[in-house]
Amino acid sequence: MIKVLNTGFYSSIQDFGRNHYLEFGVPYSGVMDRKAASFANALLGNKEDEAVLEMTMTGAKLQFQVETFMVISGADMSPKLNDYPIGLNKVVALKPNDVLSFGKLNSGFRCYLAIWGGFKSETIMGSKSMCQNITEQFKLFKNDELIVCDYSTDIIYKNASVRFNVSYLTSDIVEVLKGPEFDLLSDDQKNQLLNKSFTISKDNNRMAYQLEENLKNNLKPIITSGVLPGTVQLTPSGKLIILMRDCQTTGGYPRVLQVKESSIDILAQKFTGNHIKFKFISS
Repeated sequence: MIKVLNTGFYSSIQDFGRNHYLEFGVPYSGVMDRKAASFANALLGNKEDEAVLEMTMTGAKLQFQVETFMVISGADMSPKLNDYPIGLNKVVALKPNDVLSFGKLNSGFRCYLAIWGGFKSETIMGSKSMCQNITEQFKLFKNDELIVCDYSTDIIYKNASVRFNVSYLTSDIVEVLKGPEFDLLSDDQKNQLLNKSFTISKDNNRMAYQLEENLKNNLKPIITSGVLPGTVQLTPSGKLIILMRDCQTTGGYPRVLQVKESSIDILAQKFTGNHIKFKFISS
């Protein structure tokens, strides 16, 4: 068991989400940054999509009540174990009454805590991912108790880390494909999309990232159609909205771009005021 002493800004249990329920209006959900979460799980010998704790902007404070192992990956939030600094992307042994805390955000925006064997929260529609209106709670609260396994004596603990390429945490290049309505744009609009730098607005969360800069728009709304995480919509006012993991399953705004899966990881580590540039790829 792990007791939540403090939740941080926004912390939730996430795996790789719900893949077969779009027709019922159920979002995918799941970790915003799959690269970091799957790497942390891999170091522990877990399945890559095992449930992890996702923390946004500020980390949680947790008290462990079992012996186990953990890995922290993604954003650098200055983690400490019993007030002593610990490294990212390495296996760390835990004992009962150990307290994990976090401090200053040094890079990135979302941090992932993987536990040996994964978090054992309730599975709903094939996933443990917390999501508003789908699961009983959509984020952690103070004094929550999280179920985890005692570690197996079969695991061999080594005080070593594996190099993890963190360059994506600061990359501003977001690779994109043509969206279904891309060819309806004028040449000028296409040039702006692919040559202009855009700023992440304060309206950013697990559902969508809105960009500050407008793109002149005279396209008509479309018949409500399917959308996915990574779909870039163009609103009548000219705002660009990038849909993220908890996005709706349909929408009526033109879908001008589709973000490559690996670039969603890059976006997940961005926050208000950060800049991005779209880079067109053929496939």
